[in-house]
Amino acid sequence: MSDFRSHIAVIDYGMGNLHSVGKALEHVCPGAKVSITSDPALVEDADRVVFPGVGAIRDCMGEIQRLNVGDVVSNAIKEKPVLAICVGMQALMEHSEENGGVNCLGLLPGKVKFFGDTLQDSQGSKLKVPHMGWNNVHQTMDHPLWQGIEQDSRFYFVHSYYVTAENNPHIAGTCDYGSPFAAALSHKNLFAAQFHPEKSAEAGLQLLRNFCGWMG
Repeated sequence: MSDFRSHIAVIDYGMGNLHSVGKALEHVCPGAKVSITSDPALVEDADRVVFPGVGAIRDCMGEIQRLNVGDVVSNAIKEKPVLAICVGMQALMEHSEENGGVNCLGLLPGKVKFFGDTLQDSQGSKLKVPHMGWNNVHQTMDHPLWQGIEQDSRFYFVHSYYVTAENNPHIAGTCDYGSPFAAALSHKNLFAAQFHPEKSAEAGLQLLRNFCGWMG
């Protein structure tokens, strides 16, 4: 049974939609303490950690480095469940093409690439970039965070860059937008989502609810 008396730290480094994430967690985890914080001590004290992110990767990595968030996230992953969201997921990778090329944290293998200006679907119709709106996520492994979520459920995306899906051993879910890309990754205590669970209606809330009870 899920333990909703836990402490969840949402890492604040100035680059996430923290209000909506915090409110969603409070909604699905009644009784939990939700801290939106940049204090490493509070993150260390928490039972679970959320690593969000929106905006350009260069700005995100600049703040991550300035506030030493990389070490905070790396240490948290070793000890407790961590959920990375959107650019938070991209920041975990080795390198991103965005902003002329930016080195990321390298906590997971893989690259972040641009969808491109000439992206097309299988019928040859042009696809808009950024990829914005609802799309199906195909679960590629059994995972506690998928519990109670139907296969190919729809989640909400907003992004122009994506984590490549080829030869990645940590893929937990894929999405197709011109070609398949990594919609979710999982490795030990870490689960990362390119989509925004806090904006993804019941499927997203169920994923956050599952995170509240996940023991890693």
